[in-house]
Amino acid sequence: MAGPTDTAVDLSHALVAAPIPMGHWLVVLPVALCIGLGAILLMLRNRTEWHAAIAIPGLALLVLIDAALLYRVASEGAVTMVMGRWLPPFGIAFSVDIFGALMALTAAIAALAASVYSLGEITASGRRYGFFPFLLLLLAGVSGAFLTGDVFNLYVWFEVLLISSFGLLILGSEPEQIDGALKYAVLNLIATTLFLVSVGYLYAVFGTLNMADIAMKAKAGDGHAPLMTLAGLFLLAFGMKAAAFPVNFWLPASYHTPRITVSALFAGLLTKVGVYALIRILVMLLPVERAGLGPLITVIAIATMLVGVVGALGASDIRRMLGYIVISGIGTMLAGVALGSADGLSGAIFYALHSMVLMTALYLIAGQAARLGGSFSLAALGGLYRRSGWFAVLSLVLFFAISGLPPFSGFWPKVVLVKAALATGAWWLAATILLAGFLTTIVFGRLFLLAYWRPAPADAAAAAAMAEPIGWRAAVPLLALSLLVVGFGLFPEGLLHLTRAAALGLEQPSAYLQSVFPVAGGAE
Repeated sequence: MAGPTDTAVDLSHALVAAPIPMGHWLVVLPVALCIGLGAILLMLRNRTEWHAAIAIPGLALLVLIDAALLYRVASEGAVTMVMGRWLPPFGIAFSVDIFGALMALTAAIAALAASVYSLGEITASGRRYGFFPFLLLLLAGVSGAFLTGDVFNLYVWFEVLLISSFGLLILGSEPEQIDGALKYAVLNLIATTLFLVSVGYLYAVFGTLNMADIAMKAKAGDGHAPLMTLAGLFLLAFGMKAAAFPVNFWLPASYHTPRITVSALFAGLLTKVGVYALIRILVMLLPVERAGLGPLITVIAIATMLVGVVGALGASDIRRMLGYIVISGIGTMLAGVALGSADGLSGAIFYALHSMVLMTALYLIAGQAARLGGSFSLAALGGLYRRSGWFAVLSLVLFFAISGLPPFSGFWPKVVLVKAALATGAWWLAATILLAGFLTTIVFGRLFLLAYWRPAPADAAAAAAMAEPIGWRAAVPLLALSLLVVGFGLFPEGLLHLTRAAALGLEQPSAYLQSVFPVAGGAE
């Protein structure tokens, strides 16, 4: 039997030897902050009156951290932070480029606005059931998904946000909420299982789950690996998460059931995580396969846009209507993925950021409309402009923005997408984007005429007379989100520059690879 040897093992290529720069801690700080604050609130479960005072300043701090991270990445390039001492691909890595930082910052802004609005909607009972801990856990999952550099941990963060979203969905335990939660959970569990199968298949093919490592190995592959099958599996899994056609039916069946604050969070954040993952995997890791799936993604994008907007035309409940509009917006983002060009991806990313802010604001508008008019039904609403003139004007601004009309933020991504589609000869895709925008204008024109302009029915007028005026808890987040919509519509240059840089970083991920593998990535 051979005895022990004194052979030295060189671990310098596998372990971190140098101290971690302070700026790199910004990469993991958003996730650590959300998990830490969530744990504190759980320990204070008997002091629910303190939850808001802890959670809302914490979310404001999260916005500042994400803004600092975006500035760091935009000025100095992508950054990678490893957990423990093991270097990629052995250890767990958080890798952030402009795309991930933009999405994380926008998600934090939307969550902060919704949390302020919740002060006037979530009762003591809702706080006792854990609204704020679930909200922070949701933000941990969303931030982790945007910042991770590992496919398996992308799955883990998806699980975190799924668990927390399920808790938020059944907040109050009303029969309608439980029914919506069951539909939401079953379909998302199927998507999650498919995602996990795809991750296992991916590891079997490449022997690694680090995104940068996969990107390099896929580019240098021998062409015999079943990468098209992998791309198709990820397209189906993330399509279900994003509520793309034909696996979109769970969204309008569930998003109208919870508290309006929860619906706003879901509409602004959850489906966008699916779109983010789809873009990250297909565009950065499997670009050749994405090109092969381009015609299929185009068909899915067109069907998703049209199914969403036609469903909105037929809806009589404002919450269901907005759910279908979320679906239509997903189709618009998929149009950019189908094009695959830098302009197409830039338009898709811009639209995703715009949608995160705008859909959150629209659901909050719907909540206030129901509070003023006494119902979410278009048949029962009316005369809202008489109840609050400034609220009617604010609503009209947001309706113009979602319709893609200038000079608001929804106009520019559609311009970019239409231009990119025409540049590649995909006139049918450009026509569908314009048609969906036209039909969306009709949807919200109908909503404004029925709910705001026409006189209120007699019974609704009596209920509205007893309604409280709009307080600061609703006015502040609505005004803040509306200012973003107007501001990026009037001055889009900065955001257009960032989204263009994000798209180029996905097409040519040399900076991303360099941050993960300083030697190998530099040769990309």
